[in-house]
Amino acid sequence: MTHVLVTGGSGFIGSHLVRLLLRERPAMRVTNLDALTYAGNPRNLADVETDARYRFVHGDICERSAVDDAIGGGVDAIVNVAAETHVDRSILEPEAFLRTDILGTHVLLEAVRRHAVARFVQVSTDEVYGDVTDGTSAESDPLRPRSPYAASKAGADLQVLAYASTFGSPVVITRGSNTYGPNQFPEKLIPLFVTNLIDDEPVPLYGDGLNVRDWLHVEDHARGILHVLENGELGGVYNLAGANLRTNREITERLVALCRRDWQTHVRYVADRAGHDRRYALDCAKARALGWRPGRAFDEALETTVHWYRDNEAWWRPLKSAAFKAYYERQYAGRGLR
Repeated sequence: MTHVLVTGGSGFIGSHLVRLLLRERPAMRVTNLDALTYAGNPRNLADVETDARYRFVHGDICERSAVDDAIGGGVDAIVNVAAETHVDRSILEPEAFLRTDILGTHVLLEAVRRHAVARFVQVSTDEVYGDVTDGTSAESDPLRPRSPYAASKAGADLQVLAYASTFGSPVVITRGSNTYGPNQFPEKLIPLFVTNLIDDEPVPLYGDGLNVRDWLHVEDHARGILHVLENGELGGVYNLAGANLRTNREITERLVALCRRDWQTHVRYVADRAGHDRRYALDCAKARALGWRPGRAFDEALETTVHWYRDNEAWWRPLKSAAFKAYYERQYAGRGLR
């Protein structure tokens, strides 16, 4: 491949993927199509802006003209990382998720047909499988989404697979577990808790804090996407997880300790969110058979992540703006945070 279009490349996972492609594939050109919504941040890729192989296009994946402009004279592959992603926001404003995750994916799939793109990678989530009481979810398991976010991502996945069956579209899907690391917008658990703790503010721990997630470092996630892009079987689905199952309480305990704060002072149990899945866990045998494995040890990578936010306040402080504070107040009003 010589030219890849990454949609949502200015976001968290997308920016790490763009940087990885440019760093480790020296013959490759990368175009980044991003609408620069609240979670899309041009500063995430400030270090590659002068690279002649990199091109940025400001546009929405729901708009055919923007997608065609980004494809330009042609691309070998499209990796769709553009999405509305936060479950809490999907409960407050589900329509935005339907538009980006479902309509946007449809527009991209049509562009794959129109421009004869050789490969399309849909970056999805473990949340499409729904709550997993025990064991792990395999790629062949039924989709049982339980939040508007998970439903929008499941709808996108089904479109992708339907285009493969109906039109022979050259598609692959990755389903990643909870991802963490530098440059993540401070609404998700780890960056929200770290930045709050740095500011000596309380953190909201949902319910009893015993919901279980598998944690995957963003660099490992980006490498997994790249590996599937280059080696995945067309029509295939690949789970990507870090094999780091932790309760939200365990994560909170670790973050409080790393930030040198006090549990009694800084942790607030708040009313659980509606439809909160109790547990996710992925079977990654297919990805391992393909040759991918996560490389980051969780405890070390979590500590490094905390240090990154401590050392890069100039990156995240502007993001916790008046608009963010309005969302935060709306999200936690009446739930016992204060």
